[in-house]
Amino acid sequence: DAYAKHVAGFAKIGRPIHVAIDAANGMAGHTLPGILGRLSSVRATTMLMVPDGRFPVHEANPLKEDVLDHVRALLKKSHAEFGVSFDGDADRCCFVDDTGATVSADLMTALLAPRFIDRAQQTPIVYDLRSSWVVKEEIAKAGGTPLRDRVGHSFIKATMRKRGARFGGELSGHFYFADNYTCDSGEIAFACALSLLTDPASGGRKLSELVRGLRRYHATGEINFHVADKNAAIAELKQRYAQGRQDELDGITVEFGELGAREWWWFNVRASNTEPLLRLNLEASTAALRDAKRDELIACLGEPETAGAH
Repeated sequence: DAYAKHVAGFAKIGRPIHVAIDAANGMAGHTLPGILGRLSSVRATTMLMVPDGRFPVHEANPLKEDVLDHVRALLKKSHAEFGVSFDGDADRCCFVDDTGATVSADLMTALLAPRFIDRAQQTPIVYDLRSSWVVKEEIAKAGGTPLRDRVGHSFIKATMRKRGARFGGELSGHFYFADNYTCDSGEIAFACALSLLTDPASGGRKLSELVRGLRRYHATGEINFHVADKNAAIAELKQRYAQGRQDELDGITVEFGELGAREWWWFNVRASNTEPLLRLNLEASTAALRDAKRDELIACLGEPETAGAH
């Protein structure tokens, strides 16, 4: 009950709203009923609310588009305003908008960040370096201080504590809150999304409308490669792309062109913290440039294991 009260406290509901929820047979199914019971203006159409570690219907990984297809179908059937899908322990979540389109976690970070910013204090907000350039721009636009960080909860949490950040987000669907002991919570992110959509300041706009202006660049999504010598591959990229602006905060990031120019793009290649993989993220000013540079890097790194786009 104390936990439900804590999470529900992040939701400032300005009007009635209908949402679709896929608990994925994970822990969200155990905790959400108590949270939703405190939010009388929220109507929830739910699925897979009974925790079952066998995950009989689908994998509890909302980063996968085929997993999000389940909440997409529920949203369309129920005519909900947006949908959310949780992972097994509910520390991550991913969203779909009113049309069923995926809203990537970096764009949700950009949408939610202004709610934690005090312009006078230039509140720090932390995001991982795979995130769209939009995140940095939206934080600065709201008067905050964008802090780009390495990938991984230990780095994000440490930076938030050191710099006094109120909020942080990762492309993986982890969202971090200073008022939650600087820990990540998919359920608190969901509560904040409810606040955003029902806030009178949002003007009744749908999630698809709120996110439309953030889709101004073109990203590949994360592409994974099995590489025999990860360090040698990164060293080769550093030499091959020496004419770009480089940093080595996490793996190698290289930027070409000037933001706002017709041909601007950047990429990051880093070794996975959890798997024997190199991970590529790339973003460009146009879809054509994104695709051309993606293919160029694939030629350098070899055939990808998986690829995606958002």
